[in-house]
Amino acid sequence: MTSSQTELMAGGLMLAIDGEVATVTLARPERRNAMTPATWQGLAVIGASLPPEVRVVVVRGQGPSFCAGIDLRLFSANGVPGEEPIGGLAISEQAIAGYQAGYLWLRNPAIVSIAAVQGHAIGAGFQLALACDLRILADDATLCMKEPALGLVPDLTGTKPLVDIVGLPRAIELCLTARTVTAAEALLLRLAELVVPAPELDAAVADLVAALLTVDPAAARATKALLRQAGGHSLEQQAEAERKAQVKLLSKRP
Repeated sequence: MTSSQTELMAGGLMLAIDGEVATVTLARPERRNAMTPATWQGLAVIGASLPPEVRVVVVRGQGPSFCAGIDLRLFSANGVPGEEPIGGLAISEQAIAGYQAGYLWLRNPAIVSIAAVQGHAIGAGFQLALACDLRILADDATLCMKEPALGLVPDLTGTKPLVDIVGLPRAIELCLTARTVTAAEALLLRLAELVVPAPELDAAVADLVAALLTVDPAAARATKALLRQAGGHSLEQQAEAERKAQVKLLSKRP
């Protein structure tokens, strides 16, 4: 077993690569895939070591839930076996930056990331779904930004996509009430691209993956990069970016 495989297992993660598709599975179903620092570090390892031929990454959870959020045992005296308890003064910005690295790579223009969400997606799990480009939800999925109710802030890169998707007032309401969002409401709020009956989740994800892989890889990367930066650009800036991207793309054709 390699050191990276050991690191993934310690974080309750599995990675399967089939050609152009990588599947990242949260694999602690006995804890509803609750996360620990080892999980976030393992996600960062996956992002840093992903083979260049991978074009689509599917993130999913084993068992009835996608992810129940942070493992609350980390805040107890006994903690989680093999991990340091999280205490207020024990956390540094550097440590959090390391955890965030496990989420940031999912925005990479070289890939399209898909969250396949069933059951609970709470806190850190909701933020993992938000880190992905696309979200397909089973009809039993429930989303919740739980951190403020625990005396925390969402710090795993989830605040920007949440505001970008639902707008500032709704993001404030969702975070500061820590209420549960059903799959049906998630679709209305644009937090999901598609909601399907739970037994059809795998098939719906497979259909989306197949559709994504039909697009030219270079065009897909360039287009995702353009779309990612559009929100921060004026129309003139984005038009210029489009021109440059097109010239660069066409100049590489045989």
